[in-house]
Amino acid sequence: MSTIRYVPLTEVSPPALLTLLNDPQIRNHLIQHPLFSTDSLNAWIDAKVEEDRFPGCRVRAVLSDEQLIGWCGLQRSGEDAEMAIVITPEAWGTGPRIFRDLLGWAGELGHEQVIIHLLDTRRDYRFLQNRATSIRSTSLLDRTFTTYVLPVQ
Repeated sequence: MSTIRYVPLTEVSPPALLTLLNDPQIRNHLIQHPLFSTDSLNAWIDAKVEEDRFPGCRVRAVLSDEQLIGWCGLQRSGEDAEMAIVITPEAWGTGPRIFRDLLGWAGELGHEQVIIHLLDTRRDYRFLQNRATSIRSTSLLDRTFTTYVLPVQ
């Protein structure tokens, strides 16, 4: 089994993070935006580091056997705590483990519930539907998302 570690974004190689964030397979599941440049990557990292400073938030790079496989976190979305998991296709099998770890963080940080926004182009996820206390359609940045509200237990 792979060893998963969560580290601050500032502790990973910017070129590796740039490659990950510009990966077409990853971008396919996110809101469309221009490819990251070195400057826009640095601004994105700065914004995530700032988000990490807010009470109830935690944003980290995800390493598997010391290799960068993505980033994840609990971040603000309006009044809610949003769970975000962005990992390489090769690491999708680690998604459930990261999900469980994030739910653990949410409990540590005092959240009673978290939300997950998935683009409406994504398939329905039965395990999210089964856990959700509610499911709604949300409009963000001119896109429609399916939003799952999940209890932290």
